[in-house]
Amino acid sequence: MKLAVVGGGSTYTPELIDGFARLRDTLPVRELVLIDPAAERLELVGGLARRILARQGHPARVSTTADLDAGVEDADAVLLQLRVGGQAARQQDETWPLECGCVGQETTGAGGLAKALRTVPVVLDIAERVRRAAPDAWIIDFTNPVGIVTRALLQAGHKAVGLCNVAIGLQRKFAALLDVPPERLHLDHVGLNHLTWELGVRLGGPDGKDVLPELLAEHTAAIADDLRLPHAVLDRLGVVPSYYLRYYYAHDEVVRELDNKPSRAAEVAAMERQLLALYADPALDEKPGLLARRGGAFYSEAAVALAAALLRTASVQEGGDVQVVNAYNNGTLPFLADDAVIEVPAVVGATGVRPLPVPDLDPLYAGLISGVTAYEDLALAAALHGGRDRVFKALLAHPLIGQYEYAERLTDRLIAHNREHLAWA
Repeated sequence: MKLAVVGGGSTYTPELIDGFARLRDTLPVRELVLIDPAAERLELVGGLARRILARQGHPARVSTTADLDAGVEDADAVLLQLRVGGQAARQQDETWPLECGCVGQETTGAGGLAKALRTVPVVLDIAERVRRAAPDAWIIDFTNPVGIVTRALLQAGHKAVGLCNVAIGLQRKFAALLDVPPERLHLDHVGLNHLTWELGVRLGGPDGKDVLPELLAEHTAAIADDLRLPHAVLDRLGVVPSYYLRYYYAHDEVVRELDNKPSRAAEVAAMERQLLALYADPALDEKPGLLARRGGAFYSEAAVALAAALLRTASVQEGGDVQVVNAYNNGTLPFLADDAVIEVPAVVGATGVRPLPVPDLDPLYAGLISGVTAYEDLALAAALHGGRDRVFKALLAHPLIGQYEYAERLTDRLIAHNREHLAWA
């Protein structure tokens, strides 16, 4: 099969290549095309990709190109992992919201809206070109904000599924704490992208014994420390929130922290320079240890499993594989519209995805999910149609903003810092 990676010059890509090499029996790739307009980066990443595959004896052919249409032609699946504006835009997303006392983060709050506005039109253009060049290809979106981007793709009629590495990361963490193989754990992972809770941890599959109470009783300290939340919060909730919930549960504390340290964007930019220098070494034929600090842990394994399930002949009706994905709600969470995009376990097969039933949600979680979904509705409208008023309304609706004075100031800053990426501005 042929896979194409849009954003193939990303420093993430060797992680993905390593997954293809290790899991060749799961996903038999014969041709891999890395697509990116950044020629110098693409050359470095492409060279390392070939060496990683050669070291592990993988027969796939790797090619690189800046020509999107040629690169995706006849692909079976196209993975999207692009960053419009690069780390420079991320640096802005993480800093100007702090001027208004709001969290600066690339997927959450005002920074997340800025990223959505830059990204959605570009992704939709790419998807239309994929539809012309490879009409049967699946689009797997790892580009943030995944929930909003996936919804844009689905509403435009594309064969698309959103993917995030939060669930697989927690699965691996819990498996290590419980000393069981990760594949034996099924997570009752419920919410929206970057707004999820683990309501249960089931041993043996979706109908297995829930060992979350045992996990929390024995390992609350380790889990809470990872999430950077007080132990008492997990004790009182009795569930495990994703680490993105800290932006909501400890917003003002996070803002104070961000005001007094270098941005994550600056850290990542420095790390990327180091990684690219390593990738340039013709003797390097494995992903370097530094890549683990870049983020995206277990992304490759999640991506391989998802692509394999989508490209197998088994359909959703025949059982498929169960994986955590971003997909249409379709009644799974009864308080949301069917066309909201949620992040839950789903049966994945050649005919698409079908979310599994999830436990009833406490109003504490359902309320926040509803509020952020309303924001995402408005954010997508702003990304598709533009206009200052739409940006303002999306910011006003966001639970981390919610005051008209803040929304006005953030609107002005967002437009000023992103004008070159906003056709309507």
